[in-house]
Amino acid sequence: MSKMTGGDIVVRALEDEGVPFTFGIPGTHNIELYDSLGRAEHVRAILVTDEQSASFMADGVSRSSEQLGAVNIVPGAGLTHALSGIAEAFLDGIPMLVLGCGIRTDSKKAYQLHDVDQMAIARPVTKAQFRVERGEDIYLTIRGACRLARTAPAGPVFVEIPVNLYLFRHDVELGAPAEIAPAAKSPEPKELERVRALLTASHRPLLYVGLGAVGAGADLIALAERLEAPVATTIQGKGVFPENHPLWLWCGFGDAAPPFVRKIVASCDLTLAIGCRFSEVGTGSYGLEIPGPLVHVDVDASVLGKNFQAEQGIVADAAAFVSALLRDLPQKTASSELRQEIRAGHAEVWSDWAAQGNSERVSPPHLLKTLQNVLGPDAIYTSDSGNGTFLAMECLRLDRARSFLAPVDYSCMGYAVPGALGAALACPGRPVAALAGDGAFLMTGLELLTASHLGLPVMVLVLRDRELAQIAQFQETALAQKTCSELHEFDLASLARGCGVEFLSLSRDADVENVLQQARAITASGRPVVVEVAIDYSRKTFFTRGVVRTNFGRLPWPDRLRFAARALGRRLK
Repeated sequence: MSKMTGGDIVVRALEDEGVPFTFGIPGTHNIELYDSLGRAEHVRAILVTDEQSASFMADGVSRSSEQLGAVNIVPGAGLTHALSGIAEAFLDGIPMLVLGCGIRTDSKKAYQLHDVDQMAIARPVTKAQFRVERGEDIYLTIRGACRLARTAPAGPVFVEIPVNLYLFRHDVELGAPAEIAPAAKSPEPKELERVRALLTASHRPLLYVGLGAVGAGADLIALAERLEAPVATTIQGKGVFPENHPLWLWCGFGDAAPPFVRKIVASCDLTLAIGCRFSEVGTGSYGLEIPGPLVHVDVDASVLGKNFQAEQGIVADAAAFVSALLRDLPQKTASSELRQEIRAGHAEVWSDWAAQGNSERVSPPHLLKTLQNVLGPDAIYTSDSGNGTFLAMECLRLDRARSFLAPVDYSCMGYAVPGALGAALACPGRPVAALAGDGAFLMTGLELLTASHLGLPVMVLVLRDRELAQIAQFQETALAQKTCSELHEFDLASLARGCGVEFLSLSRDADVENVLQQARAITASGRPVVVEVAIDYSRKTFFTRGVVRTNFGRLPWPDRLRFAARALGRRLK
């Protein structure tokens, strides 16, 4: 039994759980906690410019590594500012500790500073919520919350500690918390027999894998090769299956994918989906036709059959399922024809992209392919809601998981820059590049100041088209006019320099290699850099075109005609 202040107890719990950083802004309620953090040896408090960025940085830590990100917030405004990043982690299934301070519970006074019902605010966007009532309960509550956040299905967990518990010393026992039973069980033998029978009878199965399959590792490759199955991934699952493998197809399938992908998927007669939820964004607005019967495997029972009916639904950990399935699974005959078709399809896509090069601006495929060559195979990329995510999803070729961090299901703008800072802190040996749309950059771009202060070697590419590109494209396509999607002008060079960050300008394809090499030299020296990219968005992504087709095709015919006539009439004016 030890006697410790509330702040020291929290720090000890964080250190014992291996939490490396807390992100936030200190306030009157948690200065005692920050005093303890200032003396901590193994957990580092990071000051941000806005608590929204704090939650994005914590998310970046968790997505890019196996470490747990923690956001440290004051009551009321700190929580509401951080909600966007917390909700992103919640919908994307990313573990996070939300360490919330609470008002005094010992004074019995009403209308205290920042007094709102934080438990009610946090409930819709966190996996669980805890309010600590006694100082001696702080340690085990924090450690239990960390373990719960990591336990599949992962997500953010909120812990509120009243300010008075930080002010005083408490008797505390520093023991390990109770073990949390895993949510998933190993697959049942009968389930495996049924799946093996379906796969054996299948002519050509399709593998569709998400981030939930990250633990399957090399077994996932072995499964694809055993089945000779083309492999598509979700957006979050990008890199879970190596994209240099001859069986890798695309991120997604259906209307939001290229024609060669749709053709190959149409030749499949069974779908084995592992570690994915068939969410709206991941499926291109549900624009999928599942080939053959669907076998759906996920750690979360609630996702099975949610959007697409499964012939066989299995609640299991992906790694345990794939490992068990491989045993006694017959080898299908390798198909040089399939592999050649996939190879030719990718070559045709790249050839078409190359033909669309623009001498006056920067074409996204050329930019991203060159960026990947400059940074090498260990790089981490963060993106923002909209075009940046979909361009990176389509143009990057990643061979390892945790290399592409994107706000997907909550699709929150402002993620790229702070997410990159979190990744750079968690993975100091890996190059990190943020792909930020100029609209999203305006939300959280002041974290350049944080990058400069911490000396984080992050390359921030601001994709500058002076519009909210994704929305502007939807407006132009469907409405033939843009409303409130054209940005106000700002001087990015002055902003970067004002934050102490070096600035480079990239205006055309011919300069891409040279400018990116300059940027790489700056980050290699341990400094952040901003590159203003005159991006060419004239050509829509496969994803955007597919989503437009899918949603337009769902409209009743009278409304299709009304929308088409309105757009045509405006264009003829």
